[in-house]
Amino acid sequence: MTHTDITAAPPKDARAWAKTLADYNKPNSARAILEFALSFLPFVALWAAMAFALLNGYWMALLLVVPAAGFLLRLFMIQHDCGHGAFFGNSLANDWTGRAIGVLTLTPYSLWKRTHAIHHAGSGCLDRRGFGEIATLTVEEYRALPGWERFKYRLYRHPLVLFGVGPAFLFIVDHRLPTGMMRKGWQPWLSTMGTNLAIAAVVAPLVWLVGLKVFLAIQLPITILAATIGVWLFFVQHQFEETSWERLPEWKRQEAALHGSSHYDLPAPLRWMTGNIGVHHVHHLSARIPFYRLSRVLRDHPELRDMNRMTLLDSLKTIPLALWDEAQHRMISFREYRRGTAATAAA
Repeated sequence: MTHTDITAAPPKDARAWAKTLADYNKPNSARAILEFALSFLPFVALWAAMAFALLNGYWMALLLVVPAAGFLLRLFMIQHDCGHGAFFGNSLANDWTGRAIGVLTLTPYSLWKRTHAIHHAGSGCLDRRGFGEIATLTVEEYRALPGWERFKYRLYRHPLVLFGVGPAFLFIVDHRLPTGMMRKGWQPWLSTMGTNLAIAAVVAPLVWLVGLKVFLAIQLPITILAATIGVWLFFVQHQFEETSWERLPEWKRQEAALHGSSHYDLPAPLRWMTGNIGVHHVHHLSARIPFYRLSRVLRDHPELRDMNRMTLLDSLKTIPLALWDEAQHRMISFREYRRGTAATAAA
């Protein structure tokens, strides 16, 4: 990510942009059905092809895990739009489509919708960190922790945990209970247990049909790969060096949405497969825009393209970032933290 990418800014402020982008909040039911079909049907076809090949001894079929995981990820992006009420114009269509997809993505739709709304409502606010985001500490908060707590945070932020063990645990294990919402009434439980029962109703006949070994050989790698890519996307959308974190009362939702979310400028095939989620600064500023209209926003308003822009190569530089430095107003790595601590001690 270059310095000019970060500092380039359109002439409008965030509130003015929010008003401009409201014109794109118009779901198209025919387009939505098409996008769903283009995601669901290839996923089912790939799954069936893998099952047929494995049952006949062709283990090379596991190469189809990659495209199958891509289509599962795209289905999650549709579920994401449903949660924002952006995929269909009808709320019931959004919610029931989201619930159905949640069976495939192992994500309790109503619970996720609620926690994700909390994320959007407080994104970039140091006083509202919590649900639906990657845990981020400030330099001072990390410095104040005892040794064991520092170790746990460093372990949590390690790439092998954050992008390896973490995504699999989140979608396969953590989503089976309404974690963090157990005392919020019966609705989180209904969403989670209803999804679990629906998953069992789908898995049972598939296991009976192809056998447990073949089922796990297909579904586990698809789920883990899709989950890992999803967590990676969420990470780079908010954890880049010059993102925006503020405390109340300085924090402003729309400013944080525009300047605290990246534009992950992916190659065209990856943009399509990820449902344009890389246009995240626009999405956070106006979450009701359907993902299939986000590319049009950039075409109509090219000044938004360079805001917080990062390429695939740029995104690799975000991996070490782990702490928010309030003094420098940027994300830093543990190595930078140690250098700063050593310099302070020497002084």
